[in-house]
Amino acid sequence: MKRWQIILTAFLVTLLLLGCSLESLYLGFYIEGQSEALRQPAGTDDSPVTFTVESGQSVAQIAGNLRAMGLIGDTELFRRYVQYKGLDAGIQAGRYTLRQTMTIPEIARTLQQAQAEEQRVTIPEGRRLEEVAALVAEQTTIPPDQFLQLAQTGWATSDLVDKYPILAHVPVTKSLEGFLFPDTYRLAVDATAYDLISRMLADFERQVTPEIQAGFTERGLTLYQGITLAAIVEREAVVDAERPLIAGVFHNRLRDGWTLSACPTVQYALGYRPDEGSWWKAQLFFRDLEVDSPYNTYRNVGLPPAPIASPGLRAIHASAFPAETDYYFFMVDCTANDGSHFFSRNEAEHMANFERCGGVIMTP
Repeated sequence: MKRWQIILTAFLVTLLLLGCSLESLYLGFYIEGQSEALRQPAGTDDSPVTFTVESGQSVAQIAGNLRAMGLIGDTELFRRYVQYKGLDAGIQAGRYTLRQTMTIPEIARTLQQAQAEEQRVTIPEGRRLEEVAALVAEQTTIPPDQFLQLAQTGWATSDLVDKYPILAHVPVTKSLEGFLFPDTYRLAVDATAYDLISRMLADFERQVTPEIQAGFTERGLTLYQGITLAAIVEREAVVDAERPLIAGVFHNRLRDGWTLSACPTVQYALGYRPDEGSWWKAQLFFRDLEVDSPYNTYRNVGLPPAPIASPGLRAIHASAFPAETDYYFFMVDCTANDGSHFFSRNEAEHMANFERCGGVIMTP
């Protein structure tokens, strides 16, 4: 045997004794030679791409799908890289968020942890509880009746009371109307009404800070009363800059013992309108203001007995820290199309604006 053959044989025997194989040796040389390619992403588009790995797919199939979606440029390099790094066995079935700007090593690491299947629900500000339940049912697998049952009465006898101190401010005879914070929530695919309501209450506690609660206290309102007022402000205001001003008008009227005369409370009292397919009557007339309901703030002095909707943070903040104003009246500006209002200091000014708009009660 020639000398070089003896040396090569000894080298290979040494590798085997050390647990190395010719294949791993080859892969090591191959990966080292491709170091520059491994640092290069497949493209420049940084937009997120949802990539799915199905159960039972081989690395070759996964690599082909990655190439087809423009996420890698070399299927062989991807296969060899995950094999060399021992990552091929760790790729999990599931959904992933990838980008063209990711390198092969970054994609390989990402594929080790699948995102949990989820569902998402968005609740806008100013919706009443029945509307929230319908939106939840439209966007998730949570049945509306289960959501309503827990939000209306079931919460008071559940462990939600112990988990969320904010509920100490809600009378046990009332629903969670106003305290289910409007936001976008990401939930597990098997989420229940309890899961979502827990998230909404936690969000409320986080958003409605002690500072905001102190703002209500300084103005003679409990937190529950403050949220009741904020719900009205939410339904009245369209233009953000007017929220503190509208809140200021209501604070003035509350302070001086006037009725709030807020149209959204009448809409709430009137309930669902089958002819309009809405919980909020689009146009109010004088006869509507006579509806016999504790929520009718044209007939009853003070706040209604409970919130009429879920206010957002801007309306809550405005109600806790209203503008200092001498206005006592406002109505929708009939000359504008942006939802802004006319504001008045006295009834004479208010009636002038009313006549200016043709004597029609306009609602936002």
